[in-house]
Amino acid sequence: MKLYFLTSILFLFALISNPANAQVQDDLQNYVVLTKKIPQLQPIFLTAETLAHEDGKNFGKFEVIICGQTVKELTDKNMMQDYIAKAKKHNVELIACGFSLNKFGVDRKDISPELRVVENGILYNLQLQKKGYTSISL
Repeated sequence: MKLYFLTSILFLFALISNPANAQVQDDLQNYVVLTKKIPQLQPIFLTAETLAHEDGKNFGKFEVIICGQTVKELTDKNMMQDYIAKAKKHNVELIACGFSLNKFGVDRKDISPELRVVENGILYNLQLQKKGYTSISL
């Protein structure tokens, strides 16, 4: 009886501490796109939708960093609401480059609060790549 109990405990411990179980999060496919043109968001959303279907339960995060002069367009809240709704539908996070906002004189208060701002979009993109994100710049 003691042997059965000890064997059961060891078996459960092996299951819980199995490195394969700990890597479930690491198996997620994460993506980041750096874009300089707002109209490119539409095909980016379609790409995210296709990858989510292909990856299934392994689909992780999909982030889009908007940088360059196009950040001026982020202040058009009517236009951006459609993009924000589509981003939510496809589990895409929209991110504005703070460096670009500063360079082109865009006040952060003038863009939708649904957009996250990172201080340096290029640096953030590289940091995500170091974490294993698949990356493309458009």
